Amino acid sequence: MTGYLTTNLVIGNGYIQALQRGESKAFEALVEQFQDKIVNTCYGFVQNAEDAEDIAQEVFIEVYKSVNNFRAESQLSTWIYRIAVTKSLDFIRKKKRKKRWDSLKRVFGMESVAERLPSSTKQNPDAQVENEERRIILNTAIASLAENQRIVFTLHKFEGLSYKEIADVMDTSLSSVESLMHRAKKNLQKKLYNYYNDC
Repeated sequence: MTGYLTTNLVIGNGYIQALQRGESKAFEALVEQFQDKIVNTCYGFVQNAEDAEDIAQEVFIEVYKSVNNFRAESQLSTWIYRIAVTKSLDFIRKKKRKKRWDSLKRVFGMESVAERLPSSTKQNPDAQVENEERRIILNTAIASLAENQRIVFTLHKFEGLSYKEIADVMDTSLSSVESLMHRAKKNLQKKLYNYYNDC
């Protein structure tokens, strides 16, 4: 893997050509560099660790199979994120078609994006139940956003991508991403306000 992998993978024409030639060490370096990021991206959409890992494997299989079609019109990382988003959304659509009536069960049984946030280990049972309820409410609200809003919110808030990077992933303008993020925040505020106001 020497020569391909550094603290931050330097992706140049030589490296992409090595991938396109099918060099295993180049592909191993790619997986090592992006694996955690892609698993986290998929998890941000599907909210299940095992599903996210399965989808990430599909992403890298697709990258391996399709890298000869990559024409460097965008960054390699952008192309990989685009595949991850597409695979994640396809998974969600298929699951909804197969198990529409089980969706609520999955929401209440899933791990939460908010699990990544630090929390006290000394909380009493009541506080833990309350925090779990809040995580479920937040994730349900995110899942109910329009698809493009959910993509922007997830990539920015949970994966740390800049608006410019998201614009590249979504193949849209920077202003469109800003608008989608604004609407996502506004809709989430409204959904969460309505929930707590009805309690």
